[in-house]
Amino acid sequence: MNVQVEPAKLKAKDFASDQEVRWCPGCGDYAILKAVQVALAEMGAEPDNTVFVSGIGCAARFPYYMATYGFHTIHGRAPAVATGVKLANPDLDVWVVSGDGDALSIGGNHLLHVLRRNVDVQFLLFNNEIYGLTKGQYSPTSKVGQKSPSTPQGSIDAPVDACTFALGCNARFVARGIDIQAKNLGHIFKRARDHKGASFVEIIQNCIVFNDNAFAHFTEKSAAEDTQIHVVHGERLIFGAEGNKGLRIKPGAFELEVVTIGEGGVTEQDILFHDETNRVLAGLLVSMKPPEMPVALGVIYCDPAPSYEAAVREQVEAAKSKGLGDLDVLLRSGNTWTVT
Repeated sequence: MNVQVEPAKLKAKDFASDQEVRWCPGCGDYAILKAVQVALAEMGAEPDNTVFVSGIGCAARFPYYMATYGFHTIHGRAPAVATGVKLANPDLDVWVVSGDGDALSIGGNHLLHVLRRNVDVQFLLFNNEIYGLTKGQYSPTSKVGQKSPSTPQGSIDAPVDACTFALGCNARFVARGIDIQAKNLGHIFKRARDHKGASFVEIIQNCIVFNDNAFAHFTEKSAAEDTQIHVVHGERLIFGAEGNKGLRIKPGAFELEVVTIGEGGVTEQDILFHDETNRVLAGLLVSMKPPEMPVALGVIYCDPAPSYEAAVREQVEAAKSKGLGDLDVLLRSGNTWTVT
């Protein structure tokens, strides 16, 4: 008699490889790595069906530390490799790990295409606003005035907003989290994996050596409640230490404003609901910056559409349904000629 035995439920440690983790002590990457391993275990992911693909940079060491399949590819090209992996085997669970320089400078073009094509991969962008691996040059997300070895007088470049870029590429899933908020990250990772299509997740990550405390003005525990808003689909956009601040459309203008419930005749009924399928609202939320506005965190936009590899497979099956072709006939059809 055959006895069916349920496979043992995996734990976070089962997704950790035997490699020594080599990031700077205190780097936010440690927390993200742990959050991913915990989330995969809770999701019931299968290591032999999971692939991590990275480009170049500190974050790109990620695949070495996962007990899954992995590719450490070339600078900026991880999205292209991940697309190939997913097309070759659509059943694989494919994750891409990249930094702000790798994804938005060298690989900006490739990131654009994996998002607009809606390839079913999870793209995790570790944003520390600096090139850490090459000793602290300014990156595409560095703020104006950022001093670094390559900008000793301060950067004069307008920075890229990662989530705004993703929405501009027609990404169908856009989320943002913070490295030290493991529980929230885990929820975002699960939502990203459940989404069929390209899922873009910006992770605010502290580089303790070359850009320490770049985000402290909204990530410090003492300031977080008044400078962060955790958006939840279907719930009002309320935040603040006292839970009495909210977002509404500014009268007479197409923009968001922060109001205080109970002041100036403002009631809870005036506060907007979060609709994660509303692209316009998502654009307003991702562009909010402190100190005037809170930073939007969580799943900001999710509006599924057919994925790229599914469309490719459908096209291939349609071609097969026409029967086998004749290569000899094909070569001799159309405009042909004989060389004498």
